[in-house]
Amino acid sequence: MKQSRRAKRMERHHKRHKGTPAFNLVSLMDIFTILVFFLLVNSGEGEVLPSTRNIDLPESVAEQKPRENVVVMVTAQDILVQGVRVASVDALESNNGPRIAALEKALQQQNRRRVLMDASGNSSAPEVTIMGSKDIPYRLLKKVMASCTEAGYGKISLAVLQKTAQPG
Repeated sequence: MKQSRRAKRMERHHKRHKGTPAFNLVSLMDIFTILVFFLLVNSGEGEVLPSTRNIDLPESVAEQKPRENVVVMVTAQDILVQGVRVASVDALESNNGPRIAALEKALQQQNRRRVLMDASGNSSAPEVTIMGSKDIPYRLLKKVMASCTEAGYGKISLAVLQKTAQPG
């Protein structure tokens, strides 16, 4: 059976476009390059404070981001400086003193390691961040803060979870 010219042309056209569609690799490379740069730029803005499951931080509407400095964690069982256990909370219950000697000693060692000088050659006052559960007793928090002050830390910050400000 003889085919018309139109039928032959349509058959050739369908054979030519029958294959699987090819990916445009240039466009894909552009997209992945932009994605990589986006991830690199945004990965530097991570958490400064370590995360822990043992501490239930209080909430606040504070706007200021934490700075990188010495972190004192107060859990229900232990007191940690930079992740190293320095004292047990149970042992401190019997201690009626205003400060915690083991915490003071650990903070002084951290202060000796620190070598921060400002432009005028004077060392800046060391800073400490206290991460404490909202359930710890105030007298324990007061002892921790007094120990930080005695160890020479001039600025004490308390870590909180940021919540949205309520209008009103």
